[in-house]
Amino acid sequence: MEKQIELGKVITTKKRFRYWIGLLLGFGCLVNYFDRINLTVAGQVLMDELSISPAMFGILLSSFSWTYALMQIPMGVVLDRIGVKWLNRVCSIVWIFATGLTAFISGLLPLFILRLSLGVAEAPAFSAASKATGYWFPLKERGFATAMFDMSSKLSNVIGVPMVAFIIAKWGWREAFLVTALISIVYCVWFWMLYRDPEEHPRLSKEELDYIQAGDVQKQVAPGEGSGLVYLMKQRKLWALAIGAAAYNYSFFLFLTWLPNYLMRELHLDIMKSGLYTAIPWACGALSSILIGGLLVDFLIKRGFDPSKVRKLFLTIGMLLGLAVIGVATTKDTQTAIIYFSIAVSGICIASTINWSMPSILAPNGSVGTVGGFMNFIGNLTAIAAPIVTGFIVGATGSFSIAFVVAGVVMLIGILSITVFLGRIEKIPDEEKKVILD
Repeated sequence: MEKQIELGKVITTKKRFRYWIGLLLGFGCLVNYFDRINLTVAGQVLMDELSISPAMFGILLSSFSWTYALMQIPMGVVLDRIGVKWLNRVCSIVWIFATGLTAFISGLLPLFILRLSLGVAEAPAFSAASKATGYWFPLKERGFATAMFDMSSKLSNVIGVPMVAFIIAKWGWREAFLVTALISIVYCVWFWMLYRDPEEHPRLSKEELDYIQAGDVQKQVAPGEGSGLVYLMKQRKLWALAIGAAAYNYSFFLFLTWLPNYLMRELHLDIMKSGLYTAIPWACGALSSILIGGLLVDFLIKRGFDPSKVRKLFLTIGMLLGLAVIGVATTKDTQTAIIYFSIAVSGICIASTINWSMPSILAPNGSVGTVGGFMNFIGNLTAIAAPIVTGFIVGATGSFSIAFVVAGVVMLIGILSITVFLGRIEKIPDEEKKVILD
């Protein structure tokens, strides 16, 4: 427990600055997803205006993930070499331009190019947030710290989808991209002003720094001293984690890219209603992320339950709940469909929160960026596939039903990976230590 200072009957503590860092990381992920969902919400308007087919729009939706996935491993390696501060500073500037310039395009090709650029700029966001929480939060607080940034990606759909839908309905899709670019500027300025690693932060008290460093945090090492990619790729735990991420990511990106369109196309809602209904499952997901994937997991671990068993149990439960996506294929009723979506998204968000706490737990010192980058690279292969596969299925069948069943089958593969191959959740030995043991 944190050491407290008692003054008479008043108990005070100075050890709270780390939560400002957690809030900053969460806001960054929130903004990150605003930049992704604007195209999703504007989808039907763009398809009508530019005469884009469902199959072609699916390819357009996935284009962000092409470069986002491709850059995961390189950005993870760079992150471990230059650190969170400078990589996030530079990348946030680039994604401001990629989002803002979209408001001025007049053709399909420039839109593709800007989405590809946005994928490059936002590639290190989650790995950087995971690395930062590994520095700033003790292991017993890692669940809540991870939920602070991972939950924000879901909360973006609660706030962002209705917001963007309102802007599009009131003024137009171009104005929606301008607004999200302005919000990105706010984050960029705040990050430049606030973020430093704990050892170099002038506003962090010595008392809080000692508390953080006593909590089994990731140790900072010199650039290049972390375990290498080739060594890490030989670890079964990393592959099991990555395949699990790929499984829930398929459904996540199906919902992220196609849910508003599904509600408008198949359930015949207008753009405002589709935006409001889309927010319901993501609100459930945000709550499940913070309350179950974050607070409940930390609570059970603090009460003495085995950390590995707790995390693995809730990771599996979350993915099992994600199978509710199959239920959507059985109904054409809006309320019933939203219930199934809400269960599935809640489960996926629990799994995602726990999964994103893993890089800072599993990675050898100095290798969180590489582990997170590899996990996110494999995970985003399905983020590329989901919009395209869904678009072709909808184009060929005129329905989303088969697309939802496919998502359920992919989820089953992830559950198998986690339950059979992950093993105990604990730090992978440093590469040098592994050599000595051999």
